[in-house]
Amino acid sequence: MIGLSVGYAMCGSFCTLRQSVEQLKNLCSLGANVTPIMSDIVYTTDTRFGACADFINEIEEVTGKKILHTVKDAEPIGPKNLLDIIVVAPCTGNTLSKLANGITDTSVTMAVKAHLRNQKPVLLGVATNDALGASAKNIGMLFNSRHIYFIPLSQDDCEGKPNSLIAHWDLLPKALESALNGKQLQPLFN
Repeated sequence: MIGLSVGYAMCGSFCTLRQSVEQLKNLCSLGANVTPIMSDIVYTTDTRFGACADFINEIEEVTGKKILHTVKDAEPIGPKNLLDIIVVAPCTGNTLSKLANGITDTSVTMAVKAHLRNQKPVLLGVATNDALGASAKNIGMLFNSRHIYFIPLSQDDCEGKPNSLIAHWDLLPKALESALNGKQLQPLFN
């Protein structure tokens, strides 16, 4: 991963942000050049899972870069061909819906749209309570989209949240390498 340019985008699955930040740190430790991207809601919202300022400071310190958090910030990713791959982790049901339907009204969706114009891979780390409900059709559409790959995932609480799916965060580096080679890491569901 040394020298690989990775866009690392985070959406508002607040309960999984800590796990995602640990994966971002792991990519940096493996030598990746990580450009952090946050949706506006993550960039500006304190939750019971942590203060946004703490996440921002930690990520900017680890990457050595300011977080892209506006549509305007993210737009140059495509025209300037800045990245080899974009990881969206966590990727919420809301963002899945927007990506599946071509809506680019956030920094994350703009980053993905701009990046895809260069026909390069996007890796999604799903974390949503409605993945097997309202978001299922959007996930299905994205499974059939060129240059879109998924971190393998499974139900995180089949009794308490039967429609919920979450990425296996520890498989992010392997899924990233696979996506760079144009392949979906298998098994997708485990």
